[in-house]
Amino acid sequence: MTEHVLDRPVWHSLIGVHTHLARRHGTAAAFDPAVSPFAGTGTDGDAAWADLRAVLGAGGTAFLPGSPFPVPDDVRVPFRVRVLQMVAADWRPESDPDAIELGPDDADEMHDLASRTKPGPFGLRTRELGRFVGYRVDGKLVAMAGERFHPPGYTEVSAVCTDPEFRGRGYAERAMRTVGASIVARGEIPFLHVATDNPAISIYERLGFVTRLEYEVAAVVIPGVASNPVPELTHPYAD
Repeated sequence: MTEHVLDRPVWHSLIGVHTHLARRHGTAAAFDPAVSPFAGTGTDGDAAWADLRAVLGAGGTAFLPGSPFPVPDDVRVPFRVRVLQMVAADWRPESDPDAIELGPDDADEMHDLASRTKPGPFGLRTRELGRFVGYRVDGKLVAMAGERFHPPGYTEVSAVCTDPEFRGRGYAERAMRTVGASIVARGEIPFLHVATDNPAISIYERLGFVTRLEYEVAAVVIPGVASNPVPELTHPYAD
């Protein structure tokens, strides 16, 4: 049976739109760790794992959504997370004119907001994955949303977060709609990932997102001692 590009969203993103952010060996690829801790492969099995080891290196770490499995016995798995992959093929959101574009000058504040609200892994260069928009109150960045994986024909909505003091004002949904509007305008379909125990699932369903599949995201550590510092793996879908 032919696989869908969303079955391996990281791999298809890294061999396409995000090639310039990729480390690749054979049928495995990983984002530059300063951008994102995710990796993926084009196939499963021993050959895929050999390529993944070459990409990550001794002591290397990564999040692997859905593949490649099974994980070899010598590869440590600190934790696994069950997530839903949700797609909004019929969503036609309208952009909010009050949303502001976020760019290089906002990197520190974006990282700080994500560090405090924990929507998922977010580094100083994560903004390079795509478009990000947000809202400021009295000059302070209080909410944002943006783009992450970009397999052909699809773009993921990600990093949806709001400062706790400003929740309940609709900022996150408005940011999502603004990002979604630009995705749809490009002729692509928005999708997202969310932990199975996240109460925000009901909000996404109300917006028109439908669960396509449920799968596992494994945090993996390659055996050996890393030659360079590697990022600590924390829950990739904390909120």
